[in-house]
Amino acid sequence: MEEDVGRLGKAAAVIGGFLIMVGMILLGVFALSLFNMFDPRFFLEEDVQTVLMWVLLVVGLLDLASGFILLKR
Repeated sequence: MEEDVGRLGKAAAVIGGFLIMVGMILLGVFALSLFNMFDPRFFLEEDVQTVLMWVLLVVGLLDLASGFILLKR
């Protein structure tokens, strides 16, 4: 049983690291658009919106899973 808790902790750390990386990417996109180095209107295209929607859904589900793992721990 203790081995399962250790594995869950490692999984939560991996998922947490992934979410931190995604957050840094989003902050980078914001900074680039703030300094007019990136055109945020690119995200208004329908194909890009669909991909972005799925990416945000997956990130949200991973965040929820890591929250449950940490709660269980």
